[in-house]
Amino acid sequence: MKRYGIIGYPLSHSFSQKFFTEKFENEHIKDCRYEVFPLEDINDFPKLLEKHDNLCGLNVTIPHKVKILEYLDWCSDAVRHIGAANCIRISKESPVLAAFSGEVGIGGHNFRLEGFNTDVYGFQKSLMPLLGSQHQKALVLGDGGAAKAVKYVLKELEIEFKVVARKPGPDRILFTDLTPEIIKHHKLIINTTPVGTSPDVEVCPPLPYEALGSDHLLYDLIYNPDQTLFLRKGLEQGAQIKNGYEMLVLQAEQSWELWNSTAFHP
Repeated sequence: MKRYGIIGYPLSHSFSQKFFTEKFENEHIKDCRYEVFPLEDINDFPKLLEKHDNLCGLNVTIPHKVKILEYLDWCSDAVRHIGAANCIRISKESPVLAAFSGEVGIGGHNFRLEGFNTDVYGFQKSLMPLLGSQHQKALVLGDGGAAKAVKYVLKELEIEFKVVARKPGPDRILFTDLTPEIIKHHKLIINTTPVGTSPDVEVCPPLPYEALGSDHLLYDLIYNPDQTLFLRKGLEQGAQIKNGYEMLVLQAEQSWELWNSTAFHP
């Protein structure tokens, strides 16, 4: 039995578990199981690996996307640039080979931990078909962990962006300083905050929504509910909208591809 799963805390509900359980059933993939592993303290990660020695891959969610890097033997370029990983491929390897690679996350183990960020793939793949010539400047709402992959993709696509946050910081705009003029000049607005997530569906990031128009694209990383108040307000102004569901599906599918890849990363 090949075992996969997700680590994070808390894990009251998991899109990934539902997605992979249905995938295994619908595609008749046998001898595979996807489980939820609530992990409050990242220092207990090695114990988890020891307890479940048939693990082949893990998804990583909050609050461990950054701290997990300390335990990895190898990281993709995206992970190195972003400083966060949300997918781990676990391959069997002797401690000698692990040491030879020069990057040993957990000493003396007989497996190799490779870190990826599939949020990058999911966000970019779902965003690109929606982009038009007017989407040259973006506002990124929030500057937490979820914003890391978004900012990386925008840089890759050469889309100029500004971060909007509640607290002052370098290269930030405060929500309280947003004006209709700023909104009009930034046709792509991406919400990376949890504001509007179920069950708190009647709240939204504080923007001058009246400045939105048909040239705007509003992208919300939230997928539950289907339409957040942020998206509904954009729709009322004629803006194009997109929620985070496709991004989640795409990143999950890429996780599966990575787990089953035989490519070696020196």
